[in-house]
Amino acid sequence: MGSSPRSIEEPDAVAAQQNPSGPDAKLIRAQLARLLAHPLFSNSKRYPALLAYVVEQELLGNGSQLKERTIGVEVFGRTATYDANSDPVVRITAGEVRKRLSQYYYDPAHDGEPVIELPIGSYVPVFSQREPELPVQSTTDPMTSTFPGQIETGGRRWIAVAGLVLASIALGAAFGFIFKPKEPSRPLTNIDRFWEPVTSSLNPATFCLGEPTNRVDVSSIGSFESPGTETEKGTEESTAADKGRFALSDVITLARTAAELQARNKTFRVVPASQATFAQLREGPIVLIGGLDNVWTLRITRNLRFGFELRGTIGYLVDKKAKTATSWTTVRSEQDPKLARDYAIVARIHDKTTGQPVIIAAGISEKGTEAAGEILYNRLHLSSLLSHLPADWQDENLEAVIETQVIQGHSGPPNILAVETW
Repeated sequence: MGSSPRSIEEPDAVAAQQNPSGPDAKLIRAQLARLLAHPLFSNSKRYPALLAYVVEQELLGNGSQLKERTIGVEVFGRTATYDANSDPVVRITAGEVRKRLSQYYYDPAHDGEPVIELPIGSYVPVFSQREPELPVQSTTDPMTSTFPGQIETGGRRWIAVAGLVLASIALGAAFGFIFKPKEPSRPLTNIDRFWEPVTSSLNPATFCLGEPTNRVDVSSIGSFESPGTETEKGTEESTAADKGRFALSDVITLARTAAELQARNKTFRVVPASQATFAQLREGPIVLIGGLDNVWTLRITRNLRFGFELRGTIGYLVDKKAKTATSWTTVRSEQDPKLARDYAIVARIHDKTTGQPVIIAAGISEKGTEAAGEILYNRLHLSSLLSHLPADWQDENLEAVIETQVIQGHSGPPNILAVETW
């Protein structure tokens, strides 16, 4: 997805200098979370990617750099010399984003929310605060008001998001916010049943995201201490600027899976793997996003049938119970360099070490993670997985290996390769 992630230092201070009279950066990021979780954006890949990118760049004071070619390269993975006339992906996507923003704010339910607009003829978003036409009634729905959650103690700084996305931060709990969405009122679905171990818990869930800049020696991971402690000899310590940077695909996975919890009235928080502690993970259900870049995924899958290995610089997904050595690794097509295959784990288990239910979407690369995540919120892909499981799957631990075709930097539908239940 374009260039490598870039760190963001004190984004709110920068944004305040650029737009001192408009809504502050916290409110804009929170508003972006609402937009990305809304069906107008959550059912697409391109629309939330463009919106998240331009909003973040404007908050950082980089609005003057928001040109069609720059967005094509950074967001859609085009080359620096691509022909924007024959490939108008940016213009088409921006037009659709404008239309969907208009549809969103046309709904009276969003009166009083900060407004994010993308003016015609420009890729620089404009932020404003629209006053509600009627007095705002007291509400417990944080998705239509400023987030009332608590900020966690411990001096956690604002998380620096990978250059393309603040969406994970905007979803809130990377800042320590806790969300409490609306009560669902619909028939029970397989997605409800799949998420039941998480949604039925009285405690908030923790989304733990991998960080692509953190390199982990998988063979050395042995203890459930916090990353970066002296007991984790094999983990390469990252600088402060490296921590909290997320891949766009992982953030998209976060936004869409978090929306499933929002729809089911489940509170949650989001923390990067480098800052998550064992004590935090013991407090409630866990959702792990990311494979080789997430130390907690590596630890929890260590004792499962399917897990990850790093051989030199190449990541593998391995079957530890196979009679003959079985492993999968990302492979790029020799015939077409724009095509590749990636592999990932999808799991729903009760982890004995933390004592908590755990749901995992973890790929060898971020594209595998994104494809695995689709199973967690897409009814069609979840049904494909369930067709490989016994009738009493709800009471079982389960783990599956999936394959996805990656075309021009975008993951295709997940294909189930192997499953294990116990």
